[in-house]
Amino acid sequence: MNGLTVMLIALVALACGYFGYARWLEKTWGIDPNRPTPAVENKSGDYAPANKWTVFAHQFTSITGAGPVTGPIIAAMFGWLPALLWMLIGGIFFGAVQDFTALYASVKNGGRSIGMIIEDYIGRTGRRLFLLFCWLFTLLVIAAFCDMVANTFNGFAKDGSQIMPNAAAGSISLLYMFVAVLFGLYLKKFRPTAGIQLVVGIVLMCLMLWVGIANPIYLDSVTWRYVVFAYLFAASVMPMWLLKQPRDYLSMFLLIGMIVCGVLGVFVKNPTLNMPAFVGFEVKNLDLFPILFVTIACGAVSGFHSLVSSGTSSKMVANEKDMRLVGYGSMCVEVVLGIVALIIVCAAASNGVLPAGTPFQTFSGSVAGFLTDIFGVPTDIAACILTMCVSALALTSVDAVARIGRMSLQELFTPGPGEAMGPIQKLFTNTVFATILTLAMGYALCLAGYMSVWPLFGSANQLLSALVLTGLAVFLKATGRKGWMLYGPMTVMFVVTMTALIQACLRIFRSMADGTFVFMVGGLQLIIAVALIILALLVVYHCVMKLREPSPAADAAAKQA
Repeated sequence: MNGLTVMLIALVALACGYFGYARWLEKTWGIDPNRPTPAVENKSGDYAPANKWTVFAHQFTSITGAGPVTGPIIAAMFGWLPALLWMLIGGIFFGAVQDFTALYASVKNGGRSIGMIIEDYIGRTGRRLFLLFCWLFTLLVIAAFCDMVANTFNGFAKDGSQIMPNAAAGSISLLYMFVAVLFGLYLKKFRPTAGIQLVVGIVLMCLMLWVGIANPIYLDSVTWRYVVFAYLFAASVMPMWLLKQPRDYLSMFLLIGMIVCGVLGVFVKNPTLNMPAFVGFEVKNLDLFPILFVTIACGAVSGFHSLVSSGTSSKMVANEKDMRLVGYGSMCVEVVLGIVALIIVCAAASNGVLPAGTPFQTFSGSVAGFLTDIFGVPTDIAACILTMCVSALALTSVDAVARIGRMSLQELFTPGPGEAMGPIQKLFTNTVFATILTLAMGYALCLAGYMSVWPLFGSANQLLSALVLTGLAVFLKATGRKGWMLYGPMTVMFVVTMTALIQACLRIFRSMADGTFVFMVGGLQLIIAVALIILALLVVYHCVMKLREPSPAADAAAKQA
């Protein structure tokens, strides 16, 4: 099989999903372009109305983390066909539906997060359980992605020699942080048209690449870790329009450019896939079920995406008609990235053996080669640009999840209607304190290292998607809307991820028996894994009980929503 054929099949399938299935969902549930959105009604703090492409940029850059590259490349060990099928089926019917529905539900409920929506339709206990799950999950994301970014920017090899592409990528990222604030102030004051905003954004991106490559900053990974956490604090407490929103918009050009370059490279070079279509149901003592469905998360379905849809993007949507592009469309583009990564690694394989090195090294090296071969970009500059693009995948996700983690902790301690706020609640709902506590816990996990946290993150991420789909099914039923299209995905994801988490616990118990157990790695993972399993079972129990109940006055609720 050649890469061009796989790419064409994927693009046609995703186009059918976006213009067919997503449009049908939109018509089935109903949108009102004339109804003021939460962003329009509440222009303060976390709310910031923006045009659809700016919101798309935020959603896309926030959800497109390391997963779409690492997941498909690792999963290729089972063969390219299982990975391709899961990304297409999962992306069209699981992931994009979840992202769009979470955004839809939040916009219809005042821009509130999934956790707060659950309280309305399931109850206060369900809300608290879900928010606690979300907060624990955000700690895993912060730990995994921050360690990844810090190591990517590390300007020194083990022998002490300087690594120019890494240092240049770090320099460009620092420029992005400061220029984003200036760009945000420019947008706030002058309110340019979408066309002018696009031109200014592209010019700024090119300037930052040029200046950053010419002035690399050589720092070690520990120093970069401090810098990244300082940035996360700023991104969590500053208004959306001042830092996060403009930075995501500027980062979009990098990520979209990387995907376009990858797709063009596949079309021009038409590489041959040097991996079998199917290797087997067990590879390297790992079973296809559930490993495939946990390994490929962001390229198919990811619970983290729902936190972005309902936590930040819903507070930026200026018109309900933009939701399909933002929620469903951004996931489709992410699937394209995952499929490009799959084609690249299978083309780089030799006689059915995947190439050595990390997934990022394989991916960035191949796409940098496309830049050099197709556009004539010098090799060292291409390496710098791709290193920056790869780091942006993680950094634009972790700044969103740090803000979402802060908001989840605040919502967890927010009193219900008629309840007075005590001193403990006042402390934990304080923006600065909630941010510091969230980042401090994330930093503690970060010290265990990216590779120690990532396996648990994958399982927790997919389990979150099962909980979100279940909660959204309750919302749709309670408001008189059809929700049967969510029943299959929520059941599949719950079975897959509970199986993976139980297997993870068993592996930790075995390490205790054979003497390889380390508490800072296995102990923390076991504690969080058990907590996630218990919380998930309790949340699902409350949701299923609500789904089994009749829904009186559903039509009236639908009109109100």
